[in-house]
Amino acid sequence: MADRTHRARLTPPAAQLLIAAGAAGVIGLWWADAGAVVGPAGWLTGAGRITGLLAGYSCAVLLALMARVPMIDRGVGTDRLARWHAAGGRYTVCLALAHTLLIILGYSLTTHTGIAGQTVSLVLDYPEMLKGTAGFLLLLGTGVISARAARRRLSYETWHYLHWATYLAVFLAFGHQLADGADFVGNQKAQLGWYGLYLSVAALLLWYRFLVPVRRALRHRLRVVQVRPEGPGVVSVYLTGAHLDQLGAQPGQFFRWRFLARGLRWTANPYSLSAPVQDGLLRITVKAAGTHSAALARLAPGTRVWAEGPYGGFTAAAGRGTGKTLLLGGGVGITPLRALFETLPGEVTLLYRARRAEDLVLRGELDAIAAARGARVHYAVDEPAAGAHPPVPFTSRALLRLLPDLPEHEVYLCGPPGMTDAAAKALRGAGVPRRRIHHESFAF
Repeated sequence: MADRTHRARLTPPAAQLLIAAGAAGVIGLWWADAGAVVGPAGWLTGAGRITGLLAGYSCAVLLALMARVPMIDRGVGTDRLARWHAAGGRYTVCLALAHTLLIILGYSLTTHTGIAGQTVSLVLDYPEMLKGTAGFLLLLGTGVISARAARRRLSYETWHYLHWATYLAVFLAFGHQLADGADFVGNQKAQLGWYGLYLSVAALLLWYRFLVPVRRALRHRLRVVQVRPEGPGVVSVYLTGAHLDQLGAQPGQFFRWRFLARGLRWTANPYSLSAPVQDGLLRITVKAAGTHSAALARLAPGTRVWAEGPYGGFTAAAGRGTGKTLLLGGGVGITPLRALFETLPGEVTLLYRARRAEDLVLRGELDAIAAARGARVHYAVDEPAAGAHPPVPFTSRALLRLLPDLPEHEVYLCGPPGMTDAAAKALRGAGVPRRRIHHESFAF
C-alpha cells in the first residue's frame, strides 16, 4: 500500500515534467532552424511556425492522455486526467487556430496578396494542405462540442461518438506537418523524431484502447447474472465471469462497460464498482440518467459484457495514511464510496446526502457495514419528511460540528458537480488541505 501511495504522489509531477520537456524540445527544434527575423512578415511567419509545431505536439499529448495507460490513469487519477485533457484540448485548438491565422497573414504580407487569395493558394497549391485543412476543421468542431455549454446539451453517448473525430483530425493533419513544416523539410532527424512520437502514441492507443480490452473480454467472459432495483430509477447489475481475481480491481475504481445487447453494444460507459470483488461477482449500481443507463434495467441474465479497466486513482492508495477518513457522497455518487466504506482501514465516517429519503440507495448495506466495523454513517436529505431533522448543510461550520478533527482526515468526495463544488469549498474552509481532498466526478 505504501509503495502504491508513493507512486500515486510522484506520477502527476513526473507526467507534467515529461510533457514540459517535450514542449521544450519542440521549441528547441524551432530555435535551431530559426534564422534572422526581418519585418512584420517574418515575425508573423515565425510565430506561425512555432504555434504549428506546438499544436502538432499537443495533438500527440492529447492522444496519449486518451490512451488509458494504467500507470498514468491510476497514478494521476481519472478526474485530474480529464481536467488535463480538457485544458490540453483548449490549448491545442487555440494553437492550431493561431498557427492558421499567423501563417496566412505572414505569407500574405510576404507575397503582397490579399488574405482571401493567400488562403486559397495555401489550401490548393501546397502538398497535403487539403487534408490538413479538413483535419483543422474537424479539430475545431470537436473543440466546439467539447465546450461546457455544448456538452450540457449532449448525452454522453452522442458526445462519445463525436469525440472519435479527434483521431481522424490528427491523422489528416499529420501529413501536412511533415510536408509543409519548414522545420521538417530536408531535416531527416526531425522527421524521424516526429514519426517516433506519433508511432509511439499510436502503439499505446492500439494496445490499451483495442487489443487489451479484446484480450480481457476473451479471458474473463463476463456476463450479467442479475439486475436488482435499488431505488427510484436505480438498479444494481451483478456480473460474473472467469478469473475475476486477476482483474486487479480496487474499491473506488471503475470500468467502461460495453453490454452486448441491442442498442448498447456500440457504447462503453463508465460505471464504478459499488462493492468489492467477491464471491465471483462484480457489481455496479447505476441511476437512469440517459439512454444507456436507463436501458440497463432491462438487461437479461446471460447478456455478454466487455469491460475496459479497471481505471481511476480514487482508491485507498490516494490517501496519505492519516488513519482517519471522511467519505462524502451525494446521490448515486455513493457507489464507489460504498466499496471504500467497507474496505478502507482506520477510522471511517460516511456522510451521504440525497434529494429525498428514497434516493438514499444501498442504505441497508451501509448501516450493516457501519455496525460491523464500528464506523459512523450520517444521512442528509434536501427534502426531509415531516417531522424529520433539517439536512446538514455543506458549510465549514456544519462539517466541523460533525467532525471537530476534520482537518486531520483524508476526504473522498463523489457526487453531482454542484454538490461536490460546495463540499470542496467547505472542506478547504474547514482547514482540510487540498492534497487530502480526493474527488471523483460524473462530468464528461
